[in-house]
This record gives sequence, C-alpha cells and structure tokens, in this order.
Amino acid sequence: MNWKGVPREEIDWAPTISSDKCTGCGMCVTSCGKNVFDFDKKNKKAVVARPKDCMVGCTSCSVWCVFDAITFPDPQYVKDIIKKRGVLIFAKKQLEEKLKNEEK
Repeated sequence: MNWKGVPREEIDWAPTISSDKCTGCGMCVTSCGKNVFDFDKKNKKAVVARPKDCMVGCTSCSVWCVFDAITFPDPQYVKDIIKKRGVLIFAKKQLEEKLKNEEK
C-alpha cells in the first residue's frame, strides 16, 4: 500500500492511545473511517488494531476524543515527508488526472 507514491510501511504515522486517559467511550472506534481501532472488551478500552490503515496526516480521532487520550506524532513529520519524498509532484499528477476525468 502506498500514500501518494510513498510506501505506507515507511511512514510512522498512527494514533497512540493513553490507556490511563481512555474511558472506553467508543467514539474513535465508531468514527474512524479507516477502521484503525478495535475495542478491547475485557479492558473496556479502545486499541489501535490497524495502525498502517491510518490516513497519513489525519488526526480526527484525537479531535473527537474529549478525554485527550489519543495523540499523534508531530505534524511536521508529515510535512517533511511531503517535501523530501516528492509528494507534491505526485499530488499534482493526481489532481490533473482528476480534473481530466471530470471533463468527460
């Protein structure tokens, strides 16, 4: 799997859950569009089950978490990948293709 031409396994971007802060409300489990989380019924806590499925740069789950139990790496990390790995060139090509397809 790739993200904008960069192998996803080379990108260290995923949520971390503080088990001390997690109340098991389920907001992250039920709201993540990429199905990154599972729910540990025994401990009644959310767990990061599929970290590489997390959309690079997305932090929505941490915004939704009213208990501040979810954190991410510094967003500058993603910006550095974009700069160093030619992601803007890849995105520009994707945009051109999208616009071309919309004209059809």
